[in-house]
Amino acid sequence: MSVRSALEGVDTDTRIQYGLMGIFGSLCLITAAAPIDLLPKAVIVSTLFGFTGGIWVAHLVQIVQEAADRKRAVEGQ
Repeated sequence: MSVRSALEGVDTDTRIQYGLMGIFGSLCLITAAAPIDLLPKAVIVSTLFGFTGGIWVAHLVQIVQEAADRKRAVEGQ
């Protein structure tokens, strides 16, 4: 199974969330290695990590909500 075929089975919202997590996570790592002063580096890395974590938590909430909706629909039949 290729990565492309695996991603085709995933809905658009999840693909966007994974993409944003990848972008912000990568920027976080790049900034951590950048030759800038410690305080600005800490602020930028913390902000980017916060965005990454926030998107991840939002994704988990979305997945749990969708599973609960599916369960309610099955039980209602």
